[in-house]
Amino acid sequence: MFTKFYNLRAEPFLLTPDERFYFESTVHSQAMAHLTYGLTRGEGFIVITGDVGAGKTTLVKRLIATIDANRIIAAHVVTTLLSGHDLLHMVAAAFGLENLPQDKSGLLLRLQTFFNETHQQGRRALLVVDEAQNLSETALEELRMLSNFQIDNAAPFQSFLVGQPQFRRVIASRSLEQLRQRVIASYHLGPLSSLECGQYLMHRLGQVAWKGDPKFEASAVGAIYRHSGGIPRRINTLGSRLMILGFLDELHTFTAEDVNRVATDLANETSVEVLSEAPLPTENDHSSSVATAERLHNLEQRISRQELFVRQVGTVMKHFVHLANSNDA
Repeated sequence: MFTKFYNLRAEPFLLTPDERFYFESTVHSQAMAHLTYGLTRGEGFIVITGDVGAGKTTLVKRLIATIDANRIIAAHVVTTLLSGHDLLHMVAAAFGLENLPQDKSGLLLRLQTFFNETHQQGRRALLVVDEAQNLSETALEELRMLSNFQIDNAAPFQSFLVGQPQFRRVIASRSLEQLRQRVIASYHLGPLSSLECGQYLMHRLGQVAWKGDPKFEASAVGAIYRHSGGIPRRINTLGSRLMILGFLDELHTFTAEDVNRVATDLANETSVEVLSEAPLPTENDHSSSVATAERLHNLEQRISRQELFVRQVGTVMKHFVHLANSNDA
């Protein structure tokens, strides 16, 4: 295991979003500012978009971790293709409501009662919807209807919608004009700069008690940026593979050549996977866009499983080498 080899407390480049690794880049700072502004307004919708792996979920988790629970009850849902009715059930469950009625009118009444009780406690409800590009127009319309609830001229409920870039096309639909009018701020989360890429690497390593081993040459950092395009999850994927390579080859300094080698291996693996998939969908087809996102997600999961396999093989190899050396002695 490379964590033991490099004396690290944990793996620094896991693909799973973790708010403890949140990095305050320029774009993430701007996105957080938009979300914070939304909290101060206490009404309407905030829309945050970003490419796959840009750090949207980590951003959301960071926000929720810093919210004052005495003022705001926050719920985080990750959507799939849901009908409007199913989304209402998911929202109610996310806020901890139990024994939910199956009919829509009963469900809306339970939510309205919950909002009233929350308001009486001096709090309000915040719903953060992740993977919002998967929402249908009917589901988005249900969220807009929830935003119509008012108590004493105040909005007891607010939504933040976080999704991939195609979500902007979804809400541009003519039928969602009323929802667009309730969007009070919107921001697109772009990639890190080349300088921030290096800072991001050092930040994540610092979170696991890194003490300079392994060392990343400037050329290695530059190569990571070129191959990742500044997308955090791609940086994590390259970083994790690089650490595995270092463990297997007993490297304590990474160069651009090492990064290029890892990137080439990844490109070969992913190109085989992509070629085996069905043709990509058209941009104007909402369901096809969802299918594309799901295939990308499945691809990342397969890469993660391959990484685990490599780790296990490396551990076994180390064990046999140790036994062989012991026998020779």
